[in-house]
Amino acid sequence: MKKIKLEILGLSPSQSQAGSFALVLGEELGNRRLPIIIGVFEAQAIAVQIENIVPNRPMTHDLFRSFADGMNYTLKEIVISDLKEGIFYAKIICTDSLREVEIDARPSDAIAIGLRFDIPIFTYEAILSEAGIISSTLSEDEDDEQSVRETIKPGTAKEQLRDFPFDELQKMLEEALAKEDYEKAAKIRDEMGRRN
Repeated sequence: MKKIKLEILGLSPSQSQAGSFALVLGEELGNRRLPIIIGVFEAQAIAVQIENIVPNRPMTHDLFRSFADGMNYTLKEIVISDLKEGIFYAKIICTDSLREVEIDARPSDAIAIGLRFDIPIFTYEAILSEAGIISSTLSEDEDDEQSVRETIKPGTAKEQLRDFPFDELQKMLEEALAKEDYEKAAKIRDEMGRRN
């Protein structure tokens, strides 16, 4: 399967779920976005590395780096390898020069570790086709725009989304993308996917 390279586009606090963040990955040579909801500790581990902050004590992902270096393992790449029932899965591909090993990981942990090794992040076309959001099809017609944040109240988003017709969900998805509210867009996308 052909791999598609991704880059980190953003990391922002969740508007509706306390203690979670939206990690937005973008297709390097395209216009699709892959939003993944992650926990606060994983977001912190990613942000620390992106901002080049050196903590007083090593974080868990730094420990992994030290361990891999000490055992002469080289990390080659991170692959967002699967999507099942709205949950993303990842693999860390590493080698000791004799054999290549794939380690299962949560995408947030894999990306936090990958950043420490400065290795690329990939996914497959099937995952981008299923969960990716195209950003170039956004329409910002303000006369027709209804605020997604007003339509979907925090804490009840899943229940409320079930009540909307599919064409209204499509409109809400476009509005969320226009506002770069990838967390809302991901929830709407998941509801639309559940109906297909």
